[in-house]
Amino acid sequence: MNARTASAQVDRFVHDRLPPPEQCPQLRYDLPELQLPDRCNVVGELLDRAPDKGWGDRTMLRSPSRTLSYAEARQEVDRITRVLVDDLGLVPGNRVLLRGGNSIAMALAWLAVVKAGGISVATMPLLRARELGDIIDKAQPTLALCDARLLDELEAARQERPVLRTVVPFNAPSLAGSMEQRAAGRPAQFDACPTAADDIALLAFTSGTTGKPKAAVHTHRDVLAACETWPRHLLRATPEDIVVGSPPLAFTFGLGGLLVFPMWAGCSVYFPDGPYTPESFVRTINEVGATICYTAPTFYRAAAPFARELGVGRLHTCVSAGEGLPDATRQLWKEASGIEMLDGIGATEMFHIFISSAGADVRRGAIGKAVPGYQAKVVDDDGREVQRGTVGKLAVIGPTGCRYLDDARQANYVRDGWNYPGDAFLQDADGYFFYQARADDMIITAGYNVGGPEVEDALLKHPAVAECGVIGKPDDERGMIVKAFCVLKPGHAADAAMVKTLQEHVKGMIAPYKYPREIEFVPSLPRTETGKLQRFRLRQM
Repeated sequence: MNARTASAQVDRFVHDRLPPPEQCPQLRYDLPELQLPDRCNVVGELLDRAPDKGWGDRTMLRSPSRTLSYAEARQEVDRITRVLVDDLGLVPGNRVLLRGGNSIAMALAWLAVVKAGGISVATMPLLRARELGDIIDKAQPTLALCDARLLDELEAARQERPVLRTVVPFNAPSLAGSMEQRAAGRPAQFDACPTAADDIALLAFTSGTTGKPKAAVHTHRDVLAACETWPRHLLRATPEDIVVGSPPLAFTFGLGGLLVFPMWAGCSVYFPDGPYTPESFVRTINEVGATICYTAPTFYRAAAPFARELGVGRLHTCVSAGEGLPDATRQLWKEASGIEMLDGIGATEMFHIFISSAGADVRRGAIGKAVPGYQAKVVDDDGREVQRGTVGKLAVIGPTGCRYLDDARQANYVRDGWNYPGDAFLQDADGYFFYQARADDMIITAGYNVGGPEVEDALLKHPAVAECGVIGKPDDERGMIVKAFCVLKPGHAADAAMVKTLQEHVKGMIAPYKYPREIEFVPSLPRTETGKLQRFRLRQM
């Protein structure tokens, strides 16, 4: 933080638990658009200034029952902010736990907390009391705003945690004491807290593919800088766009794609009344005239038959992130919809996407190149860049970076100012990055390196396979063998003949030494709420 820019956050809990300077990422603001003011509030910038850009009367948020313009959304946010500050005693720097699915009410709650100078701690709707308890223990929120339909698990988590003194339900206009009732009639005017750009806007808890979640800290500057990188240079949304998607707002992929980035571009976002199914996702795209959609590769794969049958209307941009995109899924969606997916890799720790490519720049099999504003390289265990075409660990640097809240694992993620997201990559001579696996998921079998996602992609190209996950299984002779867990489509027998068929199929698609020596058929795969495959749970199986 600039020494002249005093923090507005009088509650110093998070500031006091940031990593030591030598473990912090180097932040680079190399582009003109990344020269942000040292005092700014992300909601003040994106919402309060919307009328100055001519967007006040444009639709911002829609659902089956409600539509809000940018000006109306600001009034709603300001009323909620009044309740937070005047009635509930929120002071800048306080953490506020948010619990809800994707809805207008959840979006307004997030915006109000951050506008007031609070720190949003958004949580996935499917989390249970034990998981919520871990988050409360780490973030120490005194206040929670919770969708009225999701109160039970939060109340259970709260029993042994007196720090969480107040829970206010929302999405319940007729419920006494709900946020809607408290905010009704409050003054629709609140000046955004004059936060320093390096004050904290949110704690983003990692989605738990590797066990106990970590809390990534992001500032107002981080969120605004993220708007000026991938959305500006690759997504290129306009105020005419209508956005839909399945990633939760509690996940930075969803927060960026379904709230912050649309506000930066003046778009509108549509939230359904409940979770999407693959069919309802495609029907919604058609019914609301969506032009941009976000979801994970698994969901695109499941939605492809409906896209082929129903069409995709005005849709022109389909963003895939959250886990590796198999080429089989990319081609399946392209054949069904006519649209080349906009793939990207990001991280909760980095806020959003830092490697991507769009349109004519897409190279088959590659995720893309470093997004403008970021630099990326593939390195060995000592941090030295390896020769192009060699598999190594990905290292990234740019205007956002990893800062964990009070977590010894910080030293694993940031080294010499560079961020190590934990992925194994290969970079070609033209600068394209090819995802291999999570670095700790590389399978070393009889001296060969095998990336599980490459084997998964080959398996997914067989018409009998609906989903699959591939891991390394310890083996006395080979060190590890490649093992696949497969979910078959209806009508296919899970028998020894199918094992042999799939093994021969993989041998014909990729180098034969990569074929799965064991295949286990399962009814479903363990995934996080954001759709990521939990390979650590496959290893436990």
